[in-house]
Amino acid sequence: MPDAGESEAEDGKRFPSDLSKSNAIKTTPDGFTYLDPAQFRAYFAAELPADETDFMARSQVLNFGANFKAKITQAAWRTKPSWMLVAASDRAINPELECWYAERVKSKKIEVAPGACHAVYVSQPKRVAALIEEAATSNSD
Repeated sequence: MPDAGESEAEDGKRFPSDLSKSNAIKTTPDGFTYLDPAQFRAYFAAELPADETDFMARSQVLNFGANFKAKITQAAWRTKPSWMLVAASDRAINPELECWYAERVKSKKIEVAPGACHAVYVSQPKRVAALIEEAATSNSD
């Protein structure tokens, strides 16, 4: 949830993640990034079964590395309500950064998922869906 003029990479320096301090992020010659498949489970989906994370590691969608450094021009949270689920054991994004974002944007609800990894949408889908449904049916402006 960067603000206008900020980037994810800059904001991530406030509360570095375990992933950002590791050697697990790999870059292709043309600038796309992915997680080292051997380290994928540890940094992205530690609470999921190994066979599932092995598949996820092999089927990653590469991201253009410069995207993380792109400056936001307009932050949607300035005009729309925000809801946040913090994956308490997230090693890809520091949970302290997620909480900082939630506080800064005055999220309508902050839900902490103890033990949840970055792939909380896979590991705890009912909890994620419930929060999305609550946000979708709220009368918040």
